[in-house]
Amino acid sequence: MTQKTDLLLPVLKGQPVIPVLLIQNAADAVPLARALAKGGLPAIEITLRTAAALDAIRAVANEVPEAIVGAGTILNARQYEEAANAGSRFIVSPGATPQLLDAARSSKVPLLPGAITPAEIMALREEGYTMLKFFPAEQAGGAAFLKSLSSPLAGTLFCPTGGVSVANAKTYLSLPNVVCVGGSWVAPENLVKEGKWDEITQLAAEAVKLAA
Repeated sequence: MTQKTDLLLPVLKGQPVIPVLLIQNAADAVPLARALAKGGLPAIEITLRTAAALDAIRAVANEVPEAIVGAGTILNARQYEEAANAGSRFIVSPGATPQLLDAARSSKVPLLPGAITPAEIMALREEGYTMLKFFPAEQAGGAAFLKSLSSPLAGTLFCPTGGVSVANAKTYLSLPNVVCVGGSWVAPENLVKEGKWDEITQLAAEAVKLAA
């Protein structure tokens, strides 16, 4: 099995921060995706933690051609299929199970699975995965722990998510085994609720500069 890196790598390398979005109201999805793309963050991860998530993914996929919408917090094969059918261009999971890997194998949509321990990472490498989500990043040891993996597990790239913020994102991005980070700070809940899309565009533009 391979990870379909030809589809996933351009998404992860295309921007330093992947916005991780918890959308309560599907009507917010389109203007939010447009605001983030305008600021330079077209790839977004909409997590399946709300009842509105699939409708939000579908709306962005259909109405925001400049966006690259992905689905996060995918826990099983059924969710994988639902997210793919809704228009997700990539799938993100906090971990990996045989069922989930089977779903990825039979889908055209690439998977970014989560792993923390060397054993989990090695198991996924044996399945052909070289790009992984490191979650929850801060709680699992942070940048120092991730840096310690760069030599013994060379060739594996990570997208750390969980506790990553504007305050520590640059530290993660400086690591040789980090391809991008995932974070929610670029779309604060209060700004989304108030429809302050210009402010979100500005936060996205500032996040893009973290790659410099």
